[in-house]
Amino acid sequence: MKTAIVLICIIIVAISSKTYAQGNSWNEVEKIIGKNGNVQGNVLKITFPRTDLNVKVKDVKIEPALALTPWLAFYKMGDETMIMGDLVLLLDEVPNVIKTVVENGLEITAIHNHILNETPQIIYMHVGGSGEPLELAKKIKSVLNQTKIPIQTAKPVTNKPDYDWTNVQNVIGVKGQINGNVLQFSIPRSEPITENGMEIPTYMGVTTTFNIQLVKEKSIATGDFIVMADEVNSVIKALNENNITVTALHSHMLKESPRLFFLHFWGSDTPMNIAKGLKEGLNKTKSKL
Repeated sequence: MKTAIVLICIIIVAISSKTYAQGNSWNEVEKIIGKNGNVQGNVLKITFPRTDLNVKVKDVKIEPALALTPWLAFYKMGDETMIMGDLVLLLDEVPNVIKTVVENGLEITAIHNHILNETPQIIYMHVGGSGEPLELAKKIKSVLNQTKIPIQTAKPVTNKPDYDWTNVQNVIGVKGQINGNVLQFSIPRSEPITENGMEIPTYMGVTTTFNIQLVKEKSIATGDFIVMADEVNSVIKALNENNITVTALHSHMLKESPRLFFLHFWGSDTPMNIAKGLKEGLNKTKSKL
């Protein structure tokens, strides 16, 4: 009887220890990366605004919240963890990042532009992998070390700007998030997105995103529509009719289902005109509003 009780206690302690370790494993991941993130469900997401860069399109400076924020997302799936990320890189950072990703057994799922005519030129690299979370964190940290991406940055400005975004949000049909002079939208698709048979949470970067930055009395905007093949040209047509330029069309993942494309854009107009154009494009997709 005593032996049985001892065995039961050992099992309970083991289960409790495992649960404790799982519940606190993000803390260890954050320590390795060197920065705390935000958690939604089983996903930890860490962002790294590139406050070190001075990127301009013509004479307009791009704020980090508009298009210069790399991110990493860790997703617990049973005993394994998936990592996905989007790295914002200078041209001279790209070769060593590729080399380090390969050496660490991670995957590159896309390399492309988002913007046109920016100086200095910026490249976006999507990376992924799966395995034990702490090992993944060490691997991706070695990748970050090949860049000048600032790990610790000041918290983003969230104070309310002079501009009233209410009408813009009403046009889009969802509430956005204000980050300094930038209004950000994240809009999921109606259907679930899976990879290797596992549903991918929207927090892993599988949403349509709109970022609108105030520039004096006008604004600039960029982001991407997440679209299926039969939606691509309908969205392009809607944006073109509203003087919003399509700047890139590509994939971000390799084995997702349904097959998705990411359509990037650039707009320069009043916030309301941009919102109306983006809404017309959004209406051509199966998005969840």
